[in-house]
Amino acid sequence: MSDRYLDFANSGVGGWLTGALGLPRPAPLQRRAEAGAGVVGPLLLGPDGGGRMAATLEKLGKAAGQTLHTEWSPDVRYGGLVFDASGCADTASVQSLYRFFHLAIRSVAEHGRIVVIGTPPELMADAEGEAIQRGLEGFVRSLAKEARRSIGVHMLYVAPGAEDAADSTLEFLLSPRSAYVSAQPIRVAVPVATSEPGAGHKGRRVLVTGASRGIGEAITRLFVAEGAQVVALDVAAAAEGLSTLKAELGVETLALDITAPDAAETLLTDARARGGYDVVIHNAGITRDRTLARMEAREWDSVMAVNLTAPLAITRTLVEGRGMRPNGRIVAVSSLSGIAGNMGQSNYALSKAAWIGAVRRLAPQLAWRGVTINAVAPGFIETQMTAAIPFAIREAGRRMNSMGQGGHPVDVAETIAWLADPASSGVNGQVVRVCGQSLLGA
Repeated sequence: MSDRYLDFANSGVGGWLTGALGLPRPAPLQRRAEAGAGVVGPLLLGPDGGGRMAATLEKLGKAAGQTLHTEWSPDVRYGGLVFDASGCADTASVQSLYRFFHLAIRSVAEHGRIVVIGTPPELMADAEGEAIQRGLEGFVRSLAKEARRSIGVHMLYVAPGAEDAADSTLEFLLSPRSAYVSAQPIRVAVPVATSEPGAGHKGRRVLVTGASRGIGEAITRLFVAEGAQVVALDVAAAAEGLSTLKAELGVETLALDITAPDAAETLLTDARARGGYDVVIHNAGITRDRTLARMEAREWDSVMAVNLTAPLAITRTLVEGRGMRPNGRIVAVSSLSGIAGNMGQSNYALSKAAWIGAVRRLAPQLAWRGVTINAVAPGFIETQMTAAIPFAIREAGRRMNSMGQGGHPVDVAETIAWLADPASSGVNGQVVRVCGQSLLGA
C-alpha cells in the first residue's frame, strides 16, 4: 500500500513544506531491490581499527570489496561505521566511544549502517565491566534515534571465540537487507554446527507455513530467489494463492491445516521424503481481535491453536523424528504485539509473546542436534491486513518508529533469511524485532 505522506515529504514541494513547518521527513528505505544485497562502504573502523574483531572485519571488508578506514576524515562520506567496544570495561575506556562517534556520526551517508560490537555483559570480569557492556545498549538505542536519515544502528555482542561466527551477521547488519531492523541487541556465540562459508540457501529445503500471501509470500519469493527448494504450505482456502506461487516460482505446495490432529505427522512424512528440511519457518498465524470481556472461547482457542500449539507440536515432531537436517534452522514469526501488548489482542499477544519463551527454552535443547531456533517480531508492516486499519491508527503505526515509516514484508523475509543462513549457527535463542525501532515496547 502506498505511503502518501512519505511520497509527499520527499517530493519537491512536499520537502519544502515539511521543512518549513518542521514536520518529519523520513527518507524512503533502500532495500536489496534498490541498493543490492552487499555490504555498504566505505567503512570506518574504530577505535583506530583495533580490537578483538579487527581480523574478522578486515576479512569482511576484503570479501565485500569495500575500503576500510581506520582514521576519520571530514572529506569522506562513510557508508558504515563499526566500533569494536568489546574491550570496554570501565568508564574511562568508553571515552574512545564518545570521541569516535562525536566526530564520525555526521559523516555517515543517508541509508548508512552503524554497528557497535561488545562482549556479552555476563562474561565480563567484574560489575563495572558488565555495567559498561550493558550500557552500550542504551547508547545504541539513543544513537539510532539521533542518526535518522534511514540509518540503521545495531548492537552486536560477540562471545570470545565466536569472532569468525559473526561474519553472516555483520554482512546482514551492514547491508540494505537490514533496512527495517535497528537498535536491536544481537548475540553471536560459538556456533552449534560448522558450515561452508558463503554456502547460502542454494539447494536448501525450506518449509514456509502461511505462505500464500503477505509476509509468507515474501519469504517464499526470497528463498526461491536465493536458490532454495521451497515447500509452500497454507490452508485449503488459500489454494488460489498457492497455485499462483507454484505457477510463477515452481515451488512445491502443500494444502494443510496445521491444527489438524495428524498435521505434524504429515509434515514429518513429507520431510523424510525430501531427505529432511533444512529450514522450517513458522509464519502461519491468525488474529481474532476483541476485548477480553467480549472475546468468545472459540476466538481464544483458535488463535492459540494456530499461532502456538500447532507450530510447537510440529517443531517437536520434526526434531524428534529426525525430519530436520544437520545445521538446520527453525524461525518463528512473533510480533511486536507480543512484546508491547495491544488493545483487543490479549489472545494474539499471548501467543506471540510465548515464542519468546519457546525459543529461549528450545535453543539449548536443539543446539546439540546442530539446529538453531530464533524468532522475528515484526512491527508495522504494510500488508493487506494493515491496509484495512483505520487511517489515524495506520498513520500512527507508520510514524512511531525511528525510520518514520512502515516496513515491507520483504524486510521480515530478509531477517529470516539471515537467521536461516547456514553460516548463522552462532545466533540461537533470540528474538529480533523488525520494526524500525518502534517506540512501542522499547
